[in-house]
Amino acid sequence: MSVDRQAIVAKTQALPDAAFYADGRVVKTPLVYSEPLSALTGCKVYLKCENAQTTGSFKIRGAVSAMLRLAPEDRVKGVLTASSGNHGAATATAATALGIPVTIYVPESISPTKEQKILATGAKLVKVPGSSDQAEKVAARDAREQGLTYVSPYNHADVIAGQGTIGREILSDLPDVEAVFVSVGGGGLISGLGANILSVKPDVEIVGCWPSNAPAMLECLRAGKVIDVKEQDTLSDGTAGGVDDDAITLPLCQSTITETLTVSEDDIANAMRLVHNAHGYVIEGAAGVAVAGLLQAKAHYQGKTVVVVLCGQNITDAVFQRVINSGGEHHEHTH
Repeated sequence: MSVDRQAIVAKTQALPDAAFYADGRVVKTPLVYSEPLSALTGCKVYLKCENAQTTGSFKIRGAVSAMLRLAPEDRVKGVLTASSGNHGAATATAATALGIPVTIYVPESISPTKEQKILATGAKLVKVPGSSDQAEKVAARDAREQGLTYVSPYNHADVIAGQGTIGREILSDLPDVEAVFVSVGGGGLISGLGANILSVKPDVEIVGCWPSNAPAMLECLRAGKVIDVKEQDTLSDGTAGGVDDDAITLPLCQSTITETLTVSEDDIANAMRLVHNAHGYVIEGAAGVAVAGLLQAKAHYQGKTVVVVLCGQNITDAVFQRVINSGGEHHEHTH
């Protein structure tokens, strides 16, 4: 199944604002001008603060979008999804708010913090041996066997359309935006927001940023097809993991991303420290990737108006403190 950019934009535009933003399920996050980052880079830098989003991550947008579009009979039956964290908590929150039964499949290695966050919503939790990729495979299989809806963390047009609302909000707050830096995992975030921005302003640069340790989608883009990519541990656990064989995000990323770059683990940690020192924000590794991307590419964007998407803040206190207080080893071993 292939979905083009126009189809995603149409789905985003068709989302009913009243229901999408109702009861604070999703909040319109602030776009904050960063004096320190602007001074450091020579750009006009704005931070799109999805770290201030409900559930602490942009993922709630896609989850609410997918739940709102479920057929009435599918709402009654319930949904399954798989995640090691942000998408699981988001889907659990969105489904329970709308009275939809939900089960989240997670790897056995899930961090206790993320496990508690999911359980606190009242969702059912199923632990699967192995990686997050394995949890996704088992969840998709069980959904098929039980006749339930499986909601992929990124390989789902309604989820991507929900992430597209970030692009809509950026354009509304900053019509003269010239470049947007986004960390990339499965590609749902950059596909959704990029499609919506480019539909209005086709000359905006959509810059995809990856950790050097976990460049799965980047390698698939280079190969022109989904391939297996060996990844190493990364602070950016939220973007780690392989790409589904039938990923609709691969062609979307091909048509949306205009620049690509990779950053080191030290670059990510430095970016997280920088944002904390400048603004007092706690951001997770995936958000640090986008900031590090701007710092690396700043010479190319001198004088331009750029937005960096801070995609989330869900990182354990212990790992964050290690990042802030050191430049050494500080990985989260989940995806």
